[in-house]
Amino acid sequence: MSNEDLQRQPDRTDIERTQQLLGDRYELNWIIGRGGMSTVWLAWDTQTERDVAVKILKPEYTDNPEFRTRFRNESHAAARLHSENVVETYDYGEVQNGGTVFCFIIMEYVRGESLADVLTRERVLPEALALDVLVQAALGLKAIHEAGMVHRDIKPGNLLITSDGVVKVTDFGIAKAAEAVPLTRTGMVVGTAQYVSPEQAQGQSVGPASD
Repeated sequence: MSNEDLQRQPDRTDIERTQQLLGDRYELNWIIGRGGMSTVWLAWDTQTERDVAVKILKPEYTDNPEFRTRFRNESHAAARLHSENVVETYDYGEVQNGGTVFCFIIMEYVRGESLADVLTRERVLPEALALDVLVQAALGLKAIHEAGMVHRDIKPGNLLITSDGVVKVTDFGIAKAAEAVPLTRTGMVVGTAQYVSPEQAQGQSVGPASD
């Protein structure tokens, strides 16, 4: 978890409100990541007795029924996907909260760091390590593509590396579902500008090769 995330932890009232919406099974600990579409918490699964990552999607996405349908379908498909090189998806849920929808996904908690963090620290990777990361990421993408999905947002921040060197692809499904939401605010894009494929940037159809 970055120093910025540590400094931006919510107050007790916000934690209690989020916990109430989430229910009793997953006990929230603290925020471990923030993105343009979601906030990720570390939580304890009281049924399986293991740490999990809880991704809570922002209201501007979950208020859109088409987005929820697409993302729900992607999450259910991801839950059937099992690969050492893809972060496991365990569960998906929606809760009506007044006029909005509280939408979350439960995922494997990966003890390690992102490739982006590694590159920030090391600047340049040894050739053997770079090739190993590429091969493992390709195996993860192969599993995703064989399941009929396209990631659409492959970048160093979405490649997690465990303490024993296993590379895991994370965050697939969200960019595809986000096409259902009109994004008008500055900086809100489907995918990440520095890494997006040309066909995706032009709004054309994408396939496995786009990743």
